[in-house]
Amino acid sequence: MNSVQKHSDKRMLLIEDSRMFATALKYGLETVHGIRVTHCASLEALRQEMAAAPDSFSLAVLDLNLPDAPNCEALDFILENNVPAVVFTAAFNDSTRDQILGRGALDCVIKNQPESINLLIGAVDRALTNGKTTVLLADSDTASRDELAGILRRQRISVCEVASAADALQVLDSGEAIDVVVTDLDLSDMSGAALLAEVQRRQGDGALPVIALSDSGDRRIGARFLEAGGTDFIQKPFLEAEFNGRIAYAAGIQKRLQTLQRQAASDYLTDIYNRRHFFLTGPRLVEQCLRRGETTAIAILDIDHFKRLNDTYGHEIGDVVLKHVAKRLTTLVGDEHLLARLGGEEFGILFNGFDVQRAFAFCEKLRIELAKSRIVADDEELSITVSIGLATIEAPESFENYLHAADQFLYMAKHAGRNRVISELALLDALAS
Repeated sequence: MNSVQKHSDKRMLLIEDSRMFATALKYGLETVHGIRVTHCASLEALRQEMAAAPDSFSLAVLDLNLPDAPNCEALDFILENNVPAVVFTAAFNDSTRDQILGRGALDCVIKNQPESINLLIGAVDRALTNGKTTVLLADSDTASRDELAGILRRQRISVCEVASAADALQVLDSGEAIDVVVTDLDLSDMSGAALLAEVQRRQGDGALPVIALSDSGDRRIGARFLEAGGTDFIQKPFLEAEFNGRIAYAAGIQKRLQTLQRQAASDYLTDIYNRRHFFLTGPRLVEQCLRRGETTAIAILDIDHFKRLNDTYGHEIGDVVLKHVAKRLTTLVGDEHLLARLGGEEFGILFNGFDVQRAFAFCEKLRIELAKSRIVADDEELSITVSIGLATIEAPESFENYLHAADQFLYMAKHAGRNRVISELALLDALAS
């Protein structure tokens, strides 16, 4: 993603009485991140802006001391209005920093240090990015887990707390969006190193970053964890700033990796997932369903008479039809199931925990909705139909076998007259009648 566009949907308050700093910060933030910055030089100006647009600001950057607010009144006002805050001040020491963070500010940057403006721009980026970050926190000690969760939430990071490795793996298998795993090395049911190994086994090359913590005095523990593929190791007790920095660094790398993975996994024409992603991700999703004791299903959807459409109207209109079908499928399928373009006019759907009855009903709905839709191309209204083959997944097999079974049912749907869903369930119903 282009850095200028990274936070272009955000508005930010800049509360600073120094014209020099205000000008430099406003220019830097708007240029580097695309943030829309509203400048206030006093507490009174801040009150007026907040009254005019109370829910418009994602973040505030402020000096602690203003002409009409010399004792942190602006920070109190910002926090009372539930706006996340980053402090930018010259009045600073370790005690001040602890007090500011203790009151709920996300970060503190000292004005009179080298590169202070660049440091602040980085802090703003972290603050806005962290609001989209979710950490899975595994710690069997309740007090320790509460403390760590509090530190993370003060950074506007979403936290999913679990007390055991089994619970952590269950969360990961559920498909919940997690960016970083933070685990204590001494969990009640499994070591942190064993949890790391299991995450790697289940997720393969795309495994989530795992950060471990320990209060053991044996430094070899951390070394062994890193040698096993752990992302980072933090020795307890630690400085809060150190902990925050390491989490932010790991989350930032993961976000960039996810962006690259999305680009590599997208079909160039329709912008949905491509065949490569379907074959890489599908086996892992099937394994998760079977591990939960659930059956699931896989479908191949094919646009009827697509070659005739291309021959009649040309490939440009064919591309319009493919984009239309992909857009409608994206809306109807949503994020719960895995949707991809397999190639040409074929699309694949791997259902998440749907048995064949629910999957069949879902495919029937897709077929009917696509038949209702109309496509306008060259001032002419076109309609389309689709045929769907649906196969049940009940036991571990190669992913290609599942897809081959769905393809066989698709072949039957085509030869039975098209515009229909064929599955084992449909064949059994036909035999029964």
